[in-house]
Amino acid sequence: MSEPTSASPAAEPGTRPGDSPVTSGAEDVLVEVRDLKVHFPIRRGFLRRTTGHVKAVDGVDLTIHRGNTYGLVGESGCGKSTFGRAVLQLEQVTAGQVMLDGIDLATLSGEALRRQRRHMQMVFQDPLGSLDPRQSVESLLLEGMKAHSMTGDANQARARLRELLSAVGLPMSALNRYPHEFSGGQRQRIGIARALSVEPQLIIADEPVSALDVSVQAQVINLLEDLQRELGLTYLVIAHDLAVVRHISDQVGVMYLGSIVEEADADELYSRPLHPYTRALMSAAPVPDPEVEGRREQILLSGDLPSPADPPVGCRFHTRCPWKQDTLCATSRPTLLPVNLPDVPAAHKVACHWADEIERGVIKPSSSRQAEGPQTGQIPE
Repeated sequence: MSEPTSASPAAEPGTRPGDSPVTSGAEDVLVEVRDLKVHFPIRRGFLRRTTGHVKAVDGVDLTIHRGNTYGLVGESGCGKSTFGRAVLQLEQVTAGQVMLDGIDLATLSGEALRRQRRHMQMVFQDPLGSLDPRQSVESLLLEGMKAHSMTGDANQARARLRELLSAVGLPMSALNRYPHEFSGGQRQRIGIARALSVEPQLIIADEPVSALDVSVQAQVINLLEDLQRELGLTYLVIAHDLAVVRHISDQVGVMYLGSIVEEADADELYSRPLHPYTRALMSAAPVPDPEVEGRREQILLSGDLPSPADPPVGCRFHTRCPWKQDTLCATSRPTLLPVNLPDVPAAHKVACHWADEIERGVIKPSSSRQAEGPQTGQIPE
């Protein structure tokens, strides 16, 4: 893969999110999400009466610092993709705040929201399905620029297209071709170039490499990292592949049934997972050393992910947790807080009543086994 060159720095538009003060008081905070909820009504019967709600996202707090990458992991159905779409206001927010540089996007609509959407873009999981097959690459790249009046004259537009293609490692000859004429990795590069075309501050990448061959995944991840260094981009990366998240993220949040159950710096979380769910995920990831792989225990989770339409009372993970203590776990929902251990950073937060006792070995898991067979390192989809 050719080394991408730097694209032009972000222009100063007439209206920027930075024109308003950041409510947290931290200048380096770009995204603040507070108690975000996205509930979808369940309607039944001839009159389509609402009989309940699917709580896809249910009380998420999250902070992303400018220029950093936040990795969000979890099983399929846990709400992580819905969360990403809600941040971009592609899903209607039921409650809570989504602050982009101090502006609450959940309160905006119409032209005000359209102006802010320029500062946040998305890279989708399926590079072919996210690109209109009837449009050429040139048309795809110019579409967003035209919507935000960023094309300039013909020479300026051509120069900008050249910068975008160079940044993602594609030749100018790609402009007159169509999505079906490219490989999966090349199509994802086009998707990344399209996201960059309006010079955003935040890019949400939803499973950006899961649809690609393994040999191509590293190239796309390296491209995203190069672009982040060169352009100062901020990423929210949503994935189920633990290795991908560890490689690219500065901070990681583990999501289960609509809420974040553990959050820490990437190195800290991977070296010392504290929530039972995170421990189970990490125990399923492969270890390169065959001897270590053969000796280590794998934590077994019982049952399937509960329905977000009827989540368990108390701790939502207690129905599958090998460390559960019925009295408290089944009645009280834990809050995401630092654990009471002297050698654990305060930024390492866990939503578990017994995280410190589990870490100290006071409470043992009820089920585990020696690792058997090859492990994928991915959360089941």
